[in-house]
Amino acid sequence: MQHHEFLALVQERASLPDRGAAERAVRSTLETVAERVPSGLARHIAAQLPHELAGHLAREPQQAGSSTGPSAERPGEAAPPGDGERFDLTVFAARVAWRGGVSEQAALQEAAAVFEVMDAALAPELMERLSHSLPHDIRELLPTTRAEDA
Repeated sequence: MQHHEFLALVQERASLPDRGAAERAVRSTLETVAERVPSGLARHIAAQLPHELAGHLAREPQQAGSSTGPSAERPGEAAPPGDGERFDLTVFAARVAWRGGVSEQAALQEAAAVFEVMDAALAPELMERLSHSLPHDIRELLPTTRAEDA
């Protein structure tokens, strides 16, 4: 799937007004997913998405004692890089909303649309791994049937 197709599908499925809003929704969701899942899984997901989106799944280790940067302000607590942080749907929604500058309700709707398009773009085995790495409440945002890419 091409970058422009991915964004167009997110825009359509989330009923967003323009491509910029779709890009924001994708970035906010993928960056938050990258914090939640193991880094190896994030790298595998990035490898199957359009290359323009891969950077949103990269996690940079935070320096110990650092009080600047996004981790100091984002909702929830940081965990060691590589393992994935443990947080629930409430924190997930808060982080996506914070990054995207939208309400938590809008963040959840947009994240669900991003997950639906990811389902069409990724190998089924990879979506299965993603599903198993998420807690039940976040997993409910994933599509229940395999998405079509058109």
